[in-house]
Amino acid sequence: MLGQNEKAPDFSLQSSDFNPVSLSDFKGRKNVVLLFYPADWSPVCGDEIAVFSAMKSIFDKEDTILLGISVDSMFCHKAYTDAHQVKFPLLADFHPNGAVAQSYGVFDEQTGYCKRALFLVDKQGLINWSYLSPDEINPGADGVLEAIGKLNKSNS
Repeated sequence: MLGQNEKAPDFSLQSSDFNPVSLSDFKGRKNVVLLFYPADWSPVCGDEIAVFSAMKSIFDKEDTILLGISVDSMFCHKAYTDAHQVKFPLLADFHPNGAVAQSYGVFDEQTGYCKRALFLVDKQGLINWSYLSPDEINPGADGVLEAIGKLNKSNS
């Protein structure tokens, strides 16, 4: 798993609204939280996505973009986003399966899906903070919000 001060690998993935989203779209403008998770319709993932979706306005105030990433297709993401009113893009690391998760060191070869991980990428494109959670545990947003607060404080 990539760690602090490593360059975040760029990517371009299809979003739940069928548009491509690249990490480089935000370089120099916004911090980015990458939320890797196993699957849209799993109970723990649903809880995690709901927490981050409910807190989107807090991330907005912190000048931070949320991007969810799993190996589900953009069609699955679209159905999930519509059914649960998700307020941030879910990106399809679908083909080749898990390529972006692999580049961040959070692809589970045995299961074929993303591990549950969070990355805070700063405006310069460096990983400022990362966390790997067991698949069965929703890590919540406290750790990444604390990291964003420290990052923003050090930049002011």
